[in-house]
Amino acid sequence: MSPTAARRRSTEMSLGTDQRIEVRKTYKLYIGGAFPRSESGRTYEVTDQSGQFLANAALASRKDARDAVVAARAAFTGWSRATAYNRGQVVYRVAEVMEGRHDQFVREVAAGEGIPDAEAAAIVDAAIDRCVWYAGWTDKIGQVVGSSNPVAGPFFDFSVPEPTGVVAVIAPAASSLLGLVSVLLPIIATGNTAVVVASEQRPLAAVTLTEVLATSDLPAGVVNVLTGRAAEIGPWLATHADVNGLDLTGVSLPQWPDLERAAAENLKRVRRPEDHEPDWTASPGLTRLLTFLETKTVWHPIGV
Repeated sequence: MSPTAARRRSTEMSLGTDQRIEVRKTYKLYIGGAFPRSESGRTYEVTDQSGQFLANAALASRKDARDAVVAARAAFTGWSRATAYNRGQVVYRVAEVMEGRHDQFVREVAAGEGIPDAEAAAIVDAAIDRCVWYAGWTDKIGQVVGSSNPVAGPFFDFSVPEPTGVVAVIAPAASSLLGLVSVLLPIIATGNTAVVVASEQRPLAAVTLTEVLATSDLPAGVVNVLTGRAAEIGPWLATHADVNGLDLTGVSLPQWPDLERAAAENLKRVRRPEDHEPDWTASPGLTRLLTFLETKTVWHPIGV
């Protein structure tokens, strides 16, 4: 083939006149604001509801879980001390970037959950709206649950909510985006940092969300996302001494007692899974905002 013909052939292929070979993706983990591969080098195939290949995802190990906890702990001081108003701005920015990736989220939710595009679009809209909702609560929750307490003496007495610390989350298995956002956002909106184990069978919306987080204003390490088997990673997170809270929403009912007993080896706040699949489209209320908050009472002499 002559050089001219070869160039023409290359141009035709680049313009799609011949059948194009799809670029197969291998998604990585999200730890400390970076996208590392699993230290184990393992991956697994993600398929749609009909068994068709969608992508490869990293299969996280317990070493990856430890690295994620280290990153979350390092980010906790700065994030928890940020003003509530600033945290609200950051969470709202996440909603803005998600809006820009709306069509991609729709494709991934539809493929992963096996639902029509119109239904997937409604779920994506609800997930973005949920981000805006939690952004609005960051500087209000303290006023709702905090108080100035009457005391018998020349003192001011205040009860102030504070974040628990590093929270490990087993994400909902069925609702790959709306459920994930509904579990994760109240944790970080109140000043905690998070290590999330994404849905094993439906991780694509979660890994796309990590790209949103990385390109928004969220500081590195505030959210860390692992893909793989919750049955493998969950017990290590439950016993980790530097994890302060454990959200078991995505754990099946027969498994959660073992994880709760493992968490009892050191002081942890544990949220148990519900006995039925939650209605993620319903109003979330304040329950999840309060789950990983603790109350500190401060006494101060009057006039000093």
